[in-house]
Formats: sequence, C-alpha cells, structure tokens
Amino acid sequence: MLRILSIISIFAIWSFAAGDATFEGKRDLNISAIAMFLVFILGTLGITYWAAKRTKSASDFYTAGGGITGFQNGLAIAGDYMSAAAFLGVSGLIYMNGYDGVIYAVSFLVGWPVILFFMAEKLRNLGKFTFADIAAYRLGQKEIRTLAAFGSLSVVILYLIAQMVGAGKLIQILFGMDYEYAVFMVGALMIIYVTFGGMLATTWVQIIKAVLLLSGVSFMALMVLWHFGFNFESLAQTAVNNHIKGEEILKPGGFLSDPISAISLGMALMLGTAGLPHVLMRFFTVGNAKEARKSVVYATGFVAYFWIIISIVGLGAIAFLNSPDGAQYMEGAKAYLDGGKLFGGSNMASVHLSHMLGGNAFLGFISAVAFATILAVVSGLTLAGASAISHDIYANVINPNASDEKVVKISKITVIIVGIIGVTLGIAFESQNIAYMVGLAFGIAASANFPILFLSIYWSKLTTRGAFIGGFMGLITAVMLVILGPNVWVQILGNKEAIFPYAHPALFSVTVAFIGIWFFSITDNSKRANEDRAKFRAQNIRANTGIGSAGAVSH
Repeated sequence: MLRILSIISIFAIWSFAAGDATFEGKRDLNISAIAMFLVFILGTLGITYWAAKRTKSASDFYTAGGGITGFQNGLAIAGDYMSAAAFLGVSGLIYMNGYDGVIYAVSFLVGWPVILFFMAEKLRNLGKFTFADIAAYRLGQKEIRTLAAFGSLSVVILYLIAQMVGAGKLIQILFGMDYEYAVFMVGALMIIYVTFGGMLATTWVQIIKAVLLLSGVSFMALMVLWHFGFNFESLAQTAVNNHIKGEEILKPGGFLSDPISAISLGMALMLGTAGLPHVLMRFFTVGNAKEARKSVVYATGFVAYFWIIISIVGLGAIAFLNSPDGAQYMEGAKAYLDGGKLFGGSNMASVHLSHMLGGNAFLGFISAVAFATILAVVSGLTLAGASAISHDIYANVINPNASDEKVVKISKITVIIVGIIGVTLGIAFESQNIAYMVGLAFGIAASANFPILFLSIYWSKLTTRGAFIGGFMGLITAVMLVILGPNVWVQILGNKEAIFPYAHPALFSVTVAFIGIWFFSITDNSKRANEDRAKFRAQNIRANTGIGSAGAVSH
C-alpha cells in the first residue's frame, strides 16, 4: 500500500511540474495551487490507508459498517451531491445564461424533500447495501437486480464523465498538463481510494471536501458582495451591463427555450435525485432510520445554502470576468477572455473568479477544493457502480453462496474496470458542459431507478413482471432519446439534425416507465404476481417499524 501511495505522489509532483497551460502564450506555474493539491492528495491517501486497516467485511466495504452518525452522513451526502457539475458546471451555466442557470440550481434542490418524506426511513429499514435490496425485497431477485444494475451503471457512467471532464479541465488550466494525463491521474487516485478504503475512506473524503467547499464558496460570495457594498441589486445591474446578452440574462428561456424542455429537465433533477445510486447507498451507512432522517435534514440544509451561494458566485463571475477593466483585479495575471471566450470554457468561471478575488493563494485553495470535490464524487460513484456488479449481480444472481471475501474481491476488480471506462469516456466527452452531462444522468435515474424504487415501497399491486418490463422501457427510452437528441446525435456524432428534438428526455421516459410498470403489473395474474402482492404487507410493516433491519457493526 505504501509503495502505491509513493508512486502516485511522485506521479502527481511530476505532472504538476510538467509545464504551463497554453493560452496565447504561457501561464505562470502556480506554486500555491501545487502545494495545496499535494497536501490534499497526501492527506486523503493517508485517510485511505487508515480506512483500509478497518475495512474487513463486505459491510465495512459498502456501508462503513453502518457506524456513521446522522450529522456526518449529512455532510457526506452533501459532499457527494455538490459535485463538479454543481460547483463548476452550474456556476458556468449562470455565467453563460444568467437566470436559467439559477433555475437549474433550484431544480437540483427540489428532490431532497421527496427523499426526506418518502424514502429515507424506509430505505434504511429495508436495505442492506444498495437500493436494489429494497426493490428486490418482495420481487424476483434475478430480474429486479439485473435491471437495477443496468440502471445504476448507466447513471454512474454518465455522472462519472462529468466529473472527469471537470477534473481534466481544472488541472489542464492550472498546471499545463495534457487533458488526457489529467483525467488519467484522477482515475488512478479514484481507484486507490475505493479499492483500499471502501466506504469509510470515501465518506471521510466527502466530509472533508464538503467543509472545504462550503467554506471556500462562502468566502467567494462574501468577497463578491463586499465589492458591491453587499447590495445584490448593484451586483445584478453590473452583471447585466457586462454580459453580452444584457437584460436577457435575467429572463428565463435563454437556455431552456420551450416549456417541454423546462418541465423535462425539472422532472429529471427532482425525481432523479431520489434515484441516484451513490446517494441512496449513503442511507445504509447510518445505524438506524432516525439517523437516516437526520442525514437528509442536514444534507438539505447544506445543499440549499450552497445553491444560494453559487448563484451569487455565478453573477459575480459575469460582473468581474466580463468587466472591461477586469485586469485591475488581477495582479500581473493575464486576461481570461480571448475573443469573447473564457479560457478553459464556461466550466472554469468560478476558478478564474477566485483568482481575481484572492490572487494565487485563493486560486490554489479553490482549485484544490474543486479537485477534492471531483475525487470525492467519483469515489462514491465508483463504489456504487462496483456494488451494482458485485453485490446485486454476482452475490445475488450468479453466486448467492459467495463469501464476503469473494464479493469484495469482485467489487475491487469492478472498481478498476469502471475507472478505466470513466477515463476513456471523460476524454471522449471533453467538450461537453458538465452540468448538462449530469442532467442526463439524473434523467436516467428518474426514468429507470426512481419509478421501481418508489412503487416497490408504496404500491401493493406491483409485480416482478411489471417492474422488470416497465423499468427497462424507461431505461431504454431515456438512453435512446439521449442518443437521438441534439447533444449526442448532432454535436457528438456529427449529424445535421437531431431525430428527437429535445435535449432532456425525462418527461417522456419517466412517463413511459410509470405507465409500463402499471400496465404490466395489473395485467399480471401469474402465481408469481400473487406472491409478490401478498408479500407487501410484511414489507410495509418492516419499512415503517424497522423490525428485522440490520444494526450498525461494532468496530
């Protein structure tokens, strides 16, 4: 283990010293950023080493033994949720489109009351390691776990692409590394965190990252407001004056130009939150249902505060970065705009703003925080993807008698495979806005995971046939419409016109999923269907009382 840590550290130092980013010439090497990056990397690798010594069973690997408190888990959930798409992508959307980016941010938050009031307690009472445990509680193990694994992996891979793109662009800007090498380094660190430390290491990386991110973004917002005398109206007016679209940035419709796209995106972000496998896994890391509810309350508070602050940061980026005399805020730094385009793309707006507000030292801190954000989220995503294969497919479908050691071994192999896929696709999707990519992931989660999870808990007439066919209909519809939509069919594949006109398919795919599940369940009169319905009463009692649910592991 120590040998691997040393190799990664040496590679990181070599990478950071590799050269300066090219943007109409050379950019100076940021020693502060290098130092903070290395401190974070070495610190989190130390946490991984500590966690590895305490990760002995499958329960330890997947859920940290259920020993995380509600407050700790709330911070970790917030850390998991406040991804690169949240920090870099949404601030970039606000920088580019103004008010529509704020709507995007609010939509991310709306899903949390759904989890709090309908999901959290029942998830903890019914589940063990993954959300598929709940869906398969009274339904067919083979069918439901296979479907859940496909849905989880689709969400994980799309979400992973967004984080890889954010990490690659961030390191490329700061240290001049080739984009491909930057993505590779993130993938290597992610594999080490999850393979050796499991959920315990992932949890503490997420907690540390959440504290750093909330502190850094709060400081940025305060600095922006301080410059405008804590007058939000003055900030908004300056943003309008400096943006190429003028007053249009305060009007809806610049990014989402029609009602169907707006409703579809809102539905994806709201329902998709309750179907994200890496977020749902976190409810099994606490000791009981009470702590699960606390987790959501704390997480909702942290996330809501973050979205308020990121809106100020986004408007601040417009006001500062587009200012004709913006160079006066940058001591010796070169301008960030070239021909009207932001260096590194709109995803880097908040990073450039940190340089203008606090110089090299604050840029180093914010960059390290953004990197921490990405590593924490990709670790949780990779663990969720690995659990879908090892726990849901291997341990419950292929080999139900597999030992804990064998299951964990399969999971670690899967982590490496998922990491390689994430790196490969991160390179392929370099030009995509990361908030948009996460929006697609939410859409698939809302179409494939949420309907089955929600109906398995609340609808007594749900059957294995209905869940399997309807769930696959939702998943396939979502994936196909994404491929046939304008962002993939036109921008990625190079076709002239999209077959499906809308960028976000959730309105259609979620509807297909619910109707498919309902229809194929009520028309199912098989013996298996009667057994599925009969088991609902026992499931409902456990879901509401917690009788029979597992407790935390004592370390």
